[in-house]
Amino acid sequence: EEVPSQTFDNKDYFCGKETFPVYESVFTEEGETIRKIAVETEKPPQIEIHVWTIRKGILRHFYVEKVSKREFEELPYFKQITRTTLSQWKIFSEGEAQISQMCESRVCRTELEDLVKVLYLEKSEKGHC
Repeated sequence: EEVPSQTFDNKDYFCGKETFPVYESVFTEEGETIRKIAVETEKPPQIEIHVWTIRKGILRHFYVEKVSKREFEELPYFKQITRTTLSQWKIFSEGEAQISQMCESRVCRTELEDLVKVLYLEKSEKGHC
């Protein structure tokens, strides 16, 4: 018996939850690393970019900017790294706020790396959602 294929308006789903593309851009200039993590949202249709400025492993500056999809397409260096759910993005944003305070005075390389890993969805076995 054939199982009918499901289409979700070209959107990817994870355990029944809609997923959104996540992009990353990392570049170094004048001894600072600028790391940007961006997520594309449908409502409103925009890109939320989280910008970290890291100098010698210490998070020097952190801010969030929102741009239109058209503006985002013109930005250099971004590549898609994964897709994530809104709930995972919320965990990422909340963790980021904690880390930005915690890492003002000490090196936080591993904390930042671990935070980005939150966005990657575990491949689930059917029935384990």
